[in-house]
Amino acid sequence: MSALVQDDEFLAAASRLAWRDEDARERTYGKLNLFGNVWVIQELEPQVAIRIKRVFPRINPTQVGAFHFADNDEGRAELEWFMARYPLQVSAADRQRLSEGRLRFEQSRIELEQIMRGDWKPQTVPARLRDGFELRPNQARAVEIARRLGRLMVADDVGLGKTLAALAAVMDPEFLPCAIIVQPHVANQWEDEFIKKFTTLSAHVITGTTPYVLPVRDCYIFKYSNIFGWVDIADTGRFRSAVFDEVQELRHGRGTGKGDAAAVFANNAGLRIGLSATPVFNYGGEMFNICDIIEPGILGTREEFVREWCRFDDDSKMIVKDPVALGAHLRDLNFILREVGKGPPPNRIIHEVPYDAEAAAADEELARQLAIKVLSGSFTQRGQAARELDMMARHTTGVAKAVHVAAFCRLLLEAGTPIILGGWHRDVYDIWLRELAPFNPLLYTGSETVKQKDAVKKAFMEGKSDCIIMSLRSGAGLDGLQHRCKTVVHGELDWSPKVHEQLRGRLRPHARLDPIDEFYVITNGGSDPLIAELHGLKASQAFGILDPGRGVQAVASDESRLKKLAEMYLQRGK
Repeated sequence: MSALVQDDEFLAAASRLAWRDEDARERTYGKLNLFGNVWVIQELEPQVAIRIKRVFPRINPTQVGAFHFADNDEGRAELEWFMARYPLQVSAADRQRLSEGRLRFEQSRIELEQIMRGDWKPQTVPARLRDGFELRPNQARAVEIARRLGRLMVADDVGLGKTLAALAAVMDPEFLPCAIIVQPHVANQWEDEFIKKFTTLSAHVITGTTPYVLPVRDCYIFKYSNIFGWVDIADTGRFRSAVFDEVQELRHGRGTGKGDAAAVFANNAGLRIGLSATPVFNYGGEMFNICDIIEPGILGTREEFVREWCRFDDDSKMIVKDPVALGAHLRDLNFILREVGKGPPPNRIIHEVPYDAEAAAADEELARQLAIKVLSGSFTQRGQAARELDMMARHTTGVAKAVHVAAFCRLLLEAGTPIILGGWHRDVYDIWLRELAPFNPLLYTGSETVKQKDAVKKAFMEGKSDCIIMSLRSGAGLDGLQHRCKTVVHGELDWSPKVHEQLRGRLRPHARLDPIDEFYVITNGGSDPLIAELHGLKASQAFGILDPGRGVQAVASDESRLKKLAEMYLQRGK
């Protein structure tokens, strides 16, 4: 027996020596070490340094010497994959960490792919749903993925239950209390129509920006306009989860008061969820700003994201070169979950009306002066003039067609058709209010208080008026209008097509059996033609990122919208 033991020990020792000898003879091309939470590759041979920049586009092409990679399971899997082709000197402990990360990454992908299968069934039911309510498959998937990964953006179409999915995800004691950040006009709606209606969770709506002793509740409802005053409380870890409703509010990212405050809430929460059917309002780069708050580093640094995914136009906007590829990448990361509605497509009609030059004449000369500055002024003059020209052009256009827009709406109202009329400028609202006075139009814009907005919604729902005039950017998250109305009129145009999508989303087109009627009332003068043309690019950025598997939209390239606007004004005077 002792001889056998000795033989076994000899063979084991010989095996270890052989492994070391083989490892020593392995061709290596550089060194890899883990420092804190960063992997560093050093001393790469020149030909491999060139190769690694091609394989990982986020690396600056001019980078030399050391190459840095964030330490996460996906990064470990990629490094181990790269080392299969170009072996690097690495310690046994770090090699083990790479392997463990890759195995976790692969196992996680297998489990998440099973969740996404059509026959997947949740193992448990959220305990604090009220009787009579249950989760649909897309909502149950969102709950499972969010809890597993600690972050998720739910981009389901309007009306498919993003709100209930978020509440179900956070109702586990591990994630309570929860901070829910919403637009000001829907704070009470979240408490009364969502939390109280669907769950047994308790809620408190935060008032003001000055912290006070909070009552004990499961959910604390903040507004994007007051979270900055509560960052010190959030920084203590008081809120174990954070839900960002209409997360496109964070599209300008860190460096803004709203973005910096939201980042504090997110960084101190074990579960972060963003909700929006339209997270990309303008250019695809907005997705980086949102992702970097919910999951810092998931798309690399800003500079890495730009190198890997973007090109710049004349206005230095971050335009994603391949929105479909970015959308597919975010799905591979299980960062975005999106359910597309099965409802009939909107009955979309473009209605042209005259451009009233007389109504616009008062602004024309000033607009020409601004246009000249945009094209020939100093850097500071150009920037200021461009902003003023942008605002004036849209204001002028809105005023120039306001009477004709009202006349079109009158036809619908006389036929007994309840409508939402979308606009932007106070002067335009005044004209609409005057022209449509017999129909008792109601205002739901940025000027009304939350209490006034609630009263306007109640009056419209009770049939006291068939016309609700809504600011293009004031209705996001508003629910209930679909039960009384199926017609929306876009009386003014916004630069972002997603703003208009949000407006028609108030009628839940993806969750109804009958198609909504959607009218764009445009004129052949002013800024309307340019904005209508521009919508092509912006729509394609959002479409590719959110729906990468549904085909690619061919659109024209967007150069500089404001220079085009300036040139248009000057050409009209010739």
